[in-house]
Amino acid sequence: MILFWDNILHMSDMIELDDRDWAILKLVQSDATLSLQAIADAVGLSTNPCWRRVKRMEEAGVIARRVALLDPGKVGAGTCVFVAIRTRRHDAQWLEQFHTAIAAIDEITECHRMAGDIDYLLKVRTGDIGGYDRIYQKLIRRVPDLADVTASFSMEELKATTALPRPD
Repeated sequence: MILFWDNILHMSDMIELDDRDWAILKLVQSDATLSLQAIADAVGLSTNPCWRRVKRMEEAGVIARRVALLDPGKVGAGTCVFVAIRTRRHDAQWLEQFHTAIAAIDEITECHRMAGDIDYLLKVRTGDIGGYDRIYQKLIRRVPDLADVTASFSMEELKATTALPRPD
């Protein structure tokens, strides 16, 4: 069984990163296509030491993967919907069923287990309101015991980044 909280980074899982590591991370978060030589030049290292740092951060899971970020509007997913879910059940069987259902719906790009009044918050990318309705119908058919499903449509995206900040 895969549970959401299995992916939470614990303080003991963190590795020590110095200023150069953070400089490398800033660069690869802004452009993962940069050559190793370009990264090394930018952070003041030769290629081999830079490669060792990148390799160490990949092996430690700091660099989890390298991806291409798409423009949602240009690929027919310009409507962003945040879906708040409250459920009547919180047992392992229900959670596994919920996880399986949301993993099978590609338009659900994020899912967070929340503290407070909302149990789960989903981020959905779709083409329009009708597309969201089809996703909603799939969700309520596949997941039992939902107490409430509330959608909020984003009117304008004011900031969006995948880059993580350096902690204080």
